[in-house]
Amino acid sequence: MKKLDKKFKSNCITYGIVIAAFILVQILEGTGNLSSLLKGLLVPVCVYVILAVSLNLVVGISGELSLGHAGFMCVGAFVGAFFSKATQNTIANNNLRFFVAILLAAVAAGIFGILIGIPVLRLKGDYLAIVTLAFGEIIKNVINVFYIGMDSNGFHFSMKDQFSLGMEPDGVVILNGPQGISGIPKCSTFLIGVILILITLFIVLNLIDSRDGRAIKAIRDNRIAAESIGINITKYKLMAFTVSAALAGVAGALYSHNLATLQASKFNFNTSILALVFVVLGGIGNIRGSVIAAVVLTALPELLRGLADYRMLIYAIVLIVLMLFNWAPKALEWRERYLGRFFKKSVKEGK
Repeated sequence: MKKLDKKFKSNCITYGIVIAAFILVQILEGTGNLSSLLKGLLVPVCVYVILAVSLNLVVGISGELSLGHAGFMCVGAFVGAFFSKATQNTIANNNLRFFVAILLAAVAAGIFGILIGIPVLRLKGDYLAIVTLAFGEIIKNVINVFYIGMDSNGFHFSMKDQFSLGMEPDGVVILNGPQGISGIPKCSTFLIGVILILITLFIVLNLIDSRDGRAIKAIRDNRIAAESIGINITKYKLMAFTVSAALAGVAGALYSHNLATLQASKFNFNTSILALVFVVLGGIGNIRGSVIAAVVLTALPELLRGLADYRMLIYAIVLIVLMLFNWAPKALEWRERYLGRFFKKSVKEGK
């Protein structure tokens, strides 16, 4: 019972941090103290928080190394943007259209998660990382060869160019190969981003604390022991992988509706590595750490833009210091010796 209360309090603190950050931003914006640079970062920060939390479900909780998370984000982004662009004149309500686009993005990314996960999750370690990396690159290049248009006769497809679509003069090109999708309704807001973060946290934290979550962690800790007591390895690994992919699709939909033009080239290997950096620096398996790391590391390069010559140098130093602080054996000993003693003292004083 005490353990459940401790988890509940920890989850409430995580939710509280997100809500407090939202309130602080609203106060700063209301008083005119929020710069245009920070305003432009609000939605991307929400996108990367969702991406980091969803990836931590696979890397931290399931114990699998995935390097293709940007591929699921890409699927969600293009499915959501395609739906919004295609139904722009059909569904007048922007919020309703955006809500349906997010649902479709999550479902599409989840389906790809199942299709990729069934064969891939039988692999381990480096092999799994290589295959997921290949998926991320494949999905990006597949999207680049498609041209899709729409007129009164319906949809037209081509893999050559937009002129071979054979549409009527009033037809509209929705997906234009490497040029992507343009004219996407800009529906993403900071409020919607925060709501999606809270929903993501609710799904992930409740999954971790559930019976299924304990089974997933048991597989991570000792696969042979878990299998010997009757835990279905494939089922639970696929569950974590699919939920993670669906949430990455949600992040993609939020991301695409914050851009004027969406191109597949944005979802490259670097995006997957960036999400992995958030997870590692925030602490593998630490959901709250992923939230904080995603916020800090997304905002830091932009906040240092005034130091043009030294911006990326400072960013790299911060990454190295955080990595050492979180993972170096001597740093762990120091934290346990001094910070652990401080927290124990605080607990005793509280009693």
